[in-house]
Formats: sequence, structure tokens, C-alpha cells
Amino acid sequence: MTSIGDVLKLGAGAVVGGLLVFIIYSTLNTVWWLPAAEQRGRAIEAAEATAATNKAIGELSNAADQARVRRRLCSERGGLYDFAANSCSIN
Repeated sequence: MTSIGDVLKLGAGAVVGGLLVFIIYSTLNTVWWLPAAEQRGRAIEAAEATAATNKAIGELSNAADQARVRRRLCSERGGLYDFAANSCSIN
């Protein structure tokens, strides 16, 4: 027959074990998993925005309009537009 002391020890061990698992899981989530997920989400969002922007620029009627939009986007991002190469360099 088990005594009340044994039952209390078993219950306390279960509570301590549960708290330990919770602390480890929360630490891993806060330090490792969550920042990685946020970084992947930002990268996906940036890629989608860039694709949509490039599609919209491609739908413009002429090359002058396309170049004008690309220059504006470059300056808004803090870049330096190279007219000869028709490209943007962001420092």
C-alpha cells in the first residue's frame, strides 16, 4: 500500500517535471524558434513585395516610365542610381 507521503512526492515530482519542460520549451521558443520564424516571414514578405513591384514596373508602357519608377524606388530605399548601368546600389 502506498502512503500519502509517496503520493505527495509523486505529485510534486510531476509538477516539478512539468515546470522544467515548460521552462525549457519557453526558452527555446523565445531564443531560437520565434526569431527564426520572424526572419523567414520577413524574407518571404520582402520577396513578394519585390515581385509585385517588378511586375508593376514591367506593365508600364515604355522604358522611360520604367526607368523613372526604378530611380524613385532606389532613392526611397536610400540607394544611389547608376544611370549608365540602369541599376541601384544600396549602401
